[in-house]
Amino acid sequence: MNTAAPTATFQVRKDALTQTRRHTDAYVPLTSGQVRLGIESFALTSNNITYAAFGEAMSYWQFFPTGEEGWGNIPVWGFATALESQCEGVAVGEKFYGYYPMASELVLQPARVTPAGFFDGAAHRRALPVAYNQYMRCSTDPFYDAATEDMQSLLRPLFITSFLIDDFLADNDFFGAGAMLLSSASSKTAYGTAFQLAKRPGVEVIALTSPGNVAFCESLGCYSRVVTYDQLDAIAADTACIYVDFAGSAGLRQRIHTRFGHLRYNCSIGGTHVDDLAAKGSAKDLPGPRPTLFFAPSQAKKRVADWGEEGFGKQLASAWRDFTRQVAGTGAPWLIAQRHAGQVSVQAAYQDVLAGKGDPRTGHILQP
Repeated sequence: MNTAAPTATFQVRKDALTQTRRHTDAYVPLTSGQVRLGIESFALTSNNITYAAFGEAMSYWQFFPTGEEGWGNIPVWGFATALESQCEGVAVGEKFYGYYPMASELVLQPARVTPAGFFDGAAHRRALPVAYNQYMRCSTDPFYDAATEDMQSLLRPLFITSFLIDDFLADNDFFGAGAMLLSSASSKTAYGTAFQLAKRPGVEVIALTSPGNVAFCESLGCYSRVVTYDQLDAIAADTACIYVDFAGSAGLRQRIHTRFGHLRYNCSIGGTHVDDLAAKGSAKDLPGPRPTLFFAPSQAKKRVADWGEEGFGKQLASAWRDFTRQVAGTGAPWLIAQRHAGQVSVQAAYQDVLAGKGDPRTGHILQP
């Protein structure tokens, strides 16, 4: 790869996510302490659409600022290799797993360099959640397996969120509820959460999904039952429940709060239903509990304090291994990676994910 090549970046309009462009920046030589990573591949899922949908509210646009008003870089998870290094402790050719823009390369300012990796010490990222600023050295990363890079890109960040949602709810005794209602139940973060919740005795895990995804959700085996969005009346109105909202649909949220008088908690995760995010009705007008946005790094910080960093890592790694064995099972895999290379293919994959199209068993891996 030509290390002096310009950087090509896939950018979106912050206020109109269907509008995209390919932006090119000229090569800029490194300064002391910097490293240039060539981005090899990354996953694109509904989780990344959530990053864009909540870009302002949750500061996701601040990780990789474009410097141009109105345009944003959507953060993604993937792998990159050091092309150039002016940083002691980071060698050319080393591979790192971490948080990247949808681009061909990224210049970082490594800080706290250890055998495990480093943190980006750039000034604009210092106030942002530390969990997103860490770059893991693949040669020492206990999660890394060269044969499963695609699954790691697709599922690792999502499953960490799933693990922490389940842990947060259990840590709060499920707020006195016995049933969990999971919207966008065919999404990866939702079924990762369901996989964890299904291990909890006495907890009913109910999938809420569109008619086209019923068969897929039923095939997973981690949902107690599957209900379509237009069949909420199949669930008893007096059910003591928690709504785990992966869809972000204002209309669906209104219907759930109106129907279930014993709704104990609304755990708001993301926004896969982008077109409905600004639909009628605000949270303050809802009956029942006010929706509370779940922020995974906060629960992770709590558990590291409770269990220690090593203890937290061991529990997470054990759950990850169980989950990936199930997802990539030889019988009927839950997820099959599909690679897309080049500008046209990346654009097409992005528009499909944004629109919520495609087979839920397909995971998109993009190569810039």
